[in-house]
Amino acid sequence: MIRVLLVDDQALVRGGFRSILAGQDDIVVVGEAADGAEAIEQALLTSPDVVVMDIRMPRLDGIEATRRLFSDARLTAHVLMLTTFDLDEYVYAALRAGASGFLLKSAPPRELAGAIRTVAAGDSLLAPEITRRMIEEYVRRPRPGTRPDVERALDRLTSREREVLGLIAGGRSNAEIAAVLFLSEPTVKTHVTRILAKLGLRDRVQAVVFAYECGLVRPGSETC
Repeated sequence: MIRVLLVDDQALVRGGFRSILAGQDDIVVVGEAADGAEAIEQALLTSPDVVVMDIRMPRLDGIEATRRLFSDARLTAHVLMLTTFDLDEYVYAALRAGASGFLLKSAPPRELAGAIRTVAAGDSLLAPEITRRMIEEYVRRPRPGTRPDVERALDRLTSREREVLGLIAGGRSNAEIAAVLFLSEPTVKTHVTRILAKLGLRDRVQAVVFAYECGLVRPGSETC
């Protein structure tokens, strides 16, 4: 059973999500929170597998709440961020904070349960409308605090692992990567696991960010 914590400052939104998830046999809502600070408190009390987190909230926004959740060793939840196109400027920051995926608030209700299952399984999920456009836009802009060692970290990868990382950054699934590189899916999965371990990354979303930051993939490149 996937344990879910719903975080949104609008009670009607939380209620709507709870109703949608009530019909899922493998998902249970274990708590609700109206802001980021309450989300952290509830996460400690309920130990959710997935936190469905709004970005804009009073007291503590979803990005800072996500950052704090991942800094607490007692918590192992994945975070699924809720966003709208007018919140584009926050997407990159949420990726850096550790979010495993994004779901547009305008998405059909049936997509919520699927997104939760994807994130709970340890996979990343970026709404198709967001993935490439958002990452490319924000990588174009200089940002203070970019890790100075990202290029050196890239040297830890083999040439094949670099190829796989580039394809991950292009939004390719393991099956698609296997087809492009003429490998089996288990082999690709092994490469992905090794890439994440060598670079100290949590999931594919962070791998995408890393690939752009270190220059392995650039906005508008064919790899994407």
